[in-house]
Amino acid sequence: MKNSIYLSIICLVFAACGSGGGDDPVTPPAANTAPTVPVLTTPADNKLCLDNNVSFQWNASTDEQKDAIVYQIQIAKDNGFAQIINTLDNSSLSTSALALEKNTAYYWRVKATDAKGLASAYSSTFKFYTAGTAVVNHLPFAPEFIAPTSNATVGTASANLSWNAFDVDTADILTYDVYFGTANPPTAKVSENASSKSFEVALQSTTQYYWRIVVKDNKGGETIGQVWKFKTN
Repeated sequence: MKNSIYLSIICLVFAACGSGGGDDPVTPPAANTAPTVPVLTTPADNKLCLDNNVSFQWNASTDEQKDAIVYQIQIAKDNGFAQIINTLDNSSLSTSALALEKNTAYYWRVKATDAKGLASAYSSTFKFYTAGTAVVNHLPFAPEFIAPTSNATVGTASANLSWNAFDVDTADILTYDVYFGTANPPTAKVSENASSKSFEVALQSTTQYYWRIVVKDNKGGETIGQVWKFKTN
């Protein structure tokens, strides 16, 4: 009889120990993802700001994990952001008004960073011009490349350099000087006072090329673009 009781107790212990084996496996936490890229709103792209006290606004980013988001705003005097005049970290969707220089072109962009330190890419770059006192003419904005893309590899015997340019004085007529070659920065002017925003160049194989555009308006204004580069196979 005692043996039967002991055997029953042992079976109950084993059954109790074995009952935990049916628990659901623990689901690992989802990997963190970066917030979406912010969308700029104000100042609008190509805007002429009549006041040099400028605030910046953008649309909210979203975060899949619902993390808190901080935005970094960069404001520069060139579209390559080599001449950054201010970098701000902001949790709201706008900044206080910043006192900027008059009669000056500015470029700005924003990225979003979540509470875990993961950042989105920068937004597209917007540009604007602050008006000056009794200013008759505004300089053109720095040109933007279209093709070849920066650091691209080209496998053809020629390339069509193409770009875009804007001026807040919409009635101004823009022309372009093209500098192209193997020197950095390029010193050979291969086209002058052209109205077209493209230029065909002959290429040699396994060569690094550099090019830049100078934008000129019909009132004597001139803006020198940054140096872009590409190479050939």
